[in-house]
Amino acid sequence: MKHLALAVFLASAWAAAADGPITAPKVRLVAAKPVQSSATEEVTGQLGPSKLLPLGFEVGGRLAASRVSKGDQVKAGQALGSLDTEIIDAQVAQAEAGLAAAEAAAALAQDVAGRNEKLKAEGSVSDVQSRQAETQAKASAAQVAQAKAGLAQAKAGQRRHHLRALFAGTVIDAPDNVGGMVGPGTPVYIIMQLDPLILKATISEKYKSQVAAGQRVKVEAVGSDAKVDDAIIKVVLPSADPQTRRVPVEVLVPNADGRFVANTLAKLTLSVGGEKSAVLIPPTALGMMGGAHVFVVDAGGKLKRVKVTVLERTSAQVTVVPEEPVKQVVEYPSTLVEGTKVTQR
Repeated sequence: MKHLALAVFLASAWAAAADGPITAPKVRLVAAKPVQSSATEEVTGQLGPSKLLPLGFEVGGRLAASRVSKGDQVKAGQALGSLDTEIIDAQVAQAEAGLAAAEAAAALAQDVAGRNEKLKAEGSVSDVQSRQAETQAKASAAQVAQAKAGLAQAKAGQRRHHLRALFAGTVIDAPDNVGGMVGPGTPVYIIMQLDPLILKATISEKYKSQVAAGQRVKVEAVGSDAKVDDAIIKVVLPSADPQTRRVPVEVLVPNADGRFVANTLAKLTLSVGGEKSAVLIPPTALGMMGGAHVFVVDAGGKLKRVKVTVLERTSAQVTVVPEEPVKQVVEYPSTLVEGTKVTQR
């Protein structure tokens, strides 16, 4: 038995000598930069135009002219298109002629009434004749008022054959051709105001007290690299969404350069809670297996696991709050084991 034990010991020693001495793994330490930061809440919502209006003619007719195309920028009051005005122009001319005739008849009736009033005073005209002349003058005046109303109505119809933009914006839809018939109220043009955009999202009820109108927030497009840090909360609605039980918020997103696209998704980042002492570390130093953590090297050269709370994460850095102060952390912690003796690169 003694000879067997000795043989096993010698074999083990020989194997260890053959493999060489066991060395401590090498790790690279990176600085953990102290900062003051706050927790964030990220929600996704849809970007929409701040104003959207389908425009159509109030009357029907044949589209005679279209003065804008899709994608054009228009100003408030700018002409968009017109219907054929041949019939309405004739109606306006007829109404103008009717008004002129009514005014002439009224002037004559008023003159007769005035002369009869004088003759009545002289006794040359009876009281009945004078009243008849006065009544005729009033009837003629009423006919003038009626003719003016008819002319105003005709001119209003004439104006409704021309369509103008009600606000400055971008033409999203417009007719490709003219000459077709257009029904009353049928949308012919669509105008959108794309600066600013409105981001509509919902937040958890527990954050409602920490969000207020006028607060500046960060907004990032989901499908592109467009982002702004100076979006402004427009309104926090006091009624929860009946489907999600979350609180709706609307955010004004500046878009003068057109970096954002309307009717796409965007991410809203809200700062919630007070500022906390945190550290900035590279994403390569954050471990997630078994919960967010980092590794540090203690005074004895061994790895120590420190739990962290992630406040914000980007492709360049991560903001975390560690359970205990840290100055340097180990990169690539996923394969490391706490308590392992290490050396620094």
